[in-house]
Amino acid sequence: MSVMTNFKGIIPAIAVPFNADHSIDEAELSRYAAWLGKRRGIVGIMTNGHTGEVFSLTAKERAEVTRIVAKALSGICPTISSVVCEGIKDGIEHALMAKEAGATALDIMPPHHWLRFGFKREHCLDYFSAIGEATKLPLIVHVYPAWTRASFSSELLAELARLDHVQAFKIGTREMNKYARDIKAIRAAAPHKALLTCHDEYLLASMVQGVDGALVGFASLIPDLIHDLFAAVTAGDLKLAMKLQSMIDPLKDAVYGGGEPTGEAHGRMKAAMQVAGVIRDATVRPPTHAPSAEEMAAIRAAVAAAGLTVQAAA
Repeated sequence: MSVMTNFKGIIPAIAVPFNADHSIDEAELSRYAAWLGKRRGIVGIMTNGHTGEVFSLTAKERAEVTRIVAKALSGICPTISSVVCEGIKDGIEHALMAKEAGATALDIMPPHHWLRFGFKREHCLDYFSAIGEATKLPLIVHVYPAWTRASFSSELLAELARLDHVQAFKIGTREMNKYARDIKAIRAAAPHKALLTCHDEYLLASMVQGVDGALVGFASLIPDLIHDLFAAVTAGDLKLAMKLQSMIDPLKDAVYGGGEPTGEAHGRMKAAMQVAGVIRDATVRPPTHAPSAEEMAAIRAAVAAAGLTVQAAA
């Protein structure tokens, strides 16, 4: 199995279609993954992110989602899997399961007990190093918001950038002064490693900071718009970029409600995907709830305004 080498471009964090009984809809996930992987500018697809309702999936189901997606994407583009664990032992176990299932790179989220208790620099370096050594796969550092106790300092990000296994950063700092410092620190430490915005709710503002692409759940719904936006930014065409962002804004407001991605926001995005014909069924797993009637009205209006219904997945 060859490992992923190009992280520069658009990487959707894929949503997972469920059947009415909340089981994984394998046929629909396969069809949808293949469609998404063929969209313009897609360099890989990530499973088991927050958009994929990872916290509602068992360890075996996470590996199964990766297996289904990797099989569907064979010959199209690479599959990345997030690793969402609490310690080194289970982190390695989940990472090896993802590799066995077909992942050729891994996105490493910070252990969630760090959100409550914080962590030491050594904890973070040891965690990434252990998973990298065990799997020999390229790693993406999943950067949490600056306001959380799992936030990485700019200095720590520079240290992570110097690790051989680390090849990219999914940057969700969500505080623009620190975001700019983080980018500068990583670039100084390892200029060739990929910097990817994961600010679904303000794409243009984060793209113009000089990043290499986007790794966002929003690309599960609007891969073409996000590709075109990034292409306009890369070309220096701010007028076109602003026009594209204005098309994205109603969708962003309908899905994220002016806030950050959350479980309920992912439910609203699945509903938008169903309205747009991207997936067959918008079922979410509890405790996430389906959108209200008022939210659905806003979603339908935003999808229509963006012209997404004419881009329905085949």
